[in-house]
Amino acid sequence: MIVSFLQVSGMNKEFQEALPVLKRLKEHGFDAYFVGGSVRDQLLKKEIKDVDIASSATPEQVKDLFEKTIDIGSEHGTMIVIVNGIHYEITTFRTESAYDDNRRPTGVTFVSSLKEDLKRRDFTVNAMAMDDAGTIIDFFQGKEHAKAKIITTVGSPHERFSEDALRMMRAVRFVSQLGFSLSRETLEAICENVPLLEKISVERKTAEFEK
Repeated sequence: MIVSFLQVSGMNKEFQEALPVLKRLKEHGFDAYFVGGSVRDQLLKKEIKDVDIASSATPEQVKDLFEKTIDIGSEHGTMIVIVNGIHYEITTFRTESAYDDNRRPTGVTFVSSLKEDLKRRDFTVNAMAMDDAGTIIDFFQGKEHAKAKIITTVGSPHERFSEDALRMMRAVRFVSQLGFSLSRETLEAICENVPLLEKISVERKTAEFEK
């Protein structure tokens, strides 16, 4: 196993503002990292909109640690905490069970492994994490793909798209928004799996087009 680490100098102000959340979780013995699109956008030097956090803390433990919380899906591991007026989504490290509607998992299992959590994500550029020191943790070549401007799935594209068909539209959206290209395997899988989009609601597909 090879893990790529990158020391990021000058952490964006959005991360600086969110550091107290990470540090509070860590002070109480939990692992916690910035994850997802905000980490990608830090690398690409793009504007950061939302800072999301993944942690080994369960929703109940998160609720106990912070004064202001909103339960937006604790059964799936997700809570919002409000610190200094800013909303942060904290999701417990998790794996997902089988998908029976090409959109949502039938259940989730909380885990203690950051890698297992990142492995369930859609694209490699969205499957990186950053700790409170600004170190980027990259198990799936996300940094390399970001530099090459390539959108490719974490693991098999056929599996990722059969789990959640909307990911095909997300792939195309990222190509448009970021000026990236699809990897050959990802493009081929989209062409083969595009009929699965018939199972996705018009509203959700419209939202992707609007983005």
